[in-house]
Amino acid sequence: MKTMRKTILSTAIVAATVSMSSTVLAEGRVLLKTPIAFATNLPALGSPIVEVAERLNKISGGNIKMKVYEPGKLVAPPEILDAVSTGKINSGYATAGYWQGKIPASALFSAVPFGPEAGEYLAWLYYGNGRKLWQEMYDSHGYNVHNVPCAINPPETSGWFSKPIEKPEDLKGINMRFFGLGAKVMEKMGVGTVQLPGGEIFGALEKGAIDATEFSLPQIDQRLGFHKIVKYNYFPGWHQQATLHELLINKDTWNKMSATQQEIIETTCKASITESLAEGEASQFEILAKSAEKGVELRYWNDTMLTAFKSSWDEVVAEQSENAFFKKVWDDMSQFRGGYDLWESLAYLPRTKPQD
Repeated sequence: MKTMRKTILSTAIVAATVSMSSTVLAEGRVLLKTPIAFATNLPALGSPIVEVAERLNKISGGNIKMKVYEPGKLVAPPEILDAVSTGKINSGYATAGYWQGKIPASALFSAVPFGPEAGEYLAWLYYGNGRKLWQEMYDSHGYNVHNVPCAINPPETSGWFSKPIEKPEDLKGINMRFFGLGAKVMEKMGVGTVQLPGGEIFGALEKGAIDATEFSLPQIDQRLGFHKIVKYNYFPGWHQQATLHELLINKDTWNKMSATQQEIIETTCKASITESLAEGEASQFEILAKSAEKGVELRYWNDTMLTAFKSSWDEVVAEQSENAFFKKVWDDMSQFRGGYDLWESLAYLPRTKPQD
């Protein structure tokens, strides 16, 4: 009888152990190998994903780990979407504007000329149709990825030039590094554009391969040393009033995660959106205040130039809207923004540009 009891007890223990093991295996440990588009030493641009990796590990109790790879170390930034979709890697971190050559609408989920600022952008994403359309875009174009918005930056500078730009004609013939939909606007203004990684811009300016550039926030632009070569820094950043970043996860990997793991990732990325925006907003004014010490002249686009940029942007929208999905996203965003205008016009103080 004692032997039978021991056997029954042993069997029960083994069964319980197997059951517990099955639960752990069902949830599984996840290692996200994550190549990124921007170097982690660039604050509010590449740095947020480092904090995301640290928080995922802590909050999940080691159940979710992320290994971050600097740009080009595992996958080149423009190849991240395809690599995640095919399963070559199981995740990647970038801004969707990198895919606009393949998916025109993707740029609308990155930065929109004369588009929404951060608050309005996030309102459309989470309480309008933005998030749903973002995922639908990938699904409808055959990409096997799950998208998670994971950071947002405040406005960028509008560009660094070697001479004052007072009228549209002053732009003609300039070769300039430019990103996203804004590049299409500049091309209409007679500018030759090229999209260079941040680490290659200074060398291109120094060698004269490009005459001007835009890249990111003042804090980042200073770190990259643009002010050593070009001295006229223009505002406002009409081309990027806010810039979204996304964590892409291979959909097969995502679907194998437990609901808890998925929620940890979603919530951690929402925290990253708050952190990246706060860091970006807090870290620029001290840089700008010391610009004169570095021989930099801060300039605000005159009304003639802003009107010209906006007119060219309207032309770009008309052309891009020939793509059905771009038009679908643009129309939805525009409808949301049209409604938001009432709130914005009543709730916020009117803006005034800096005095000359």
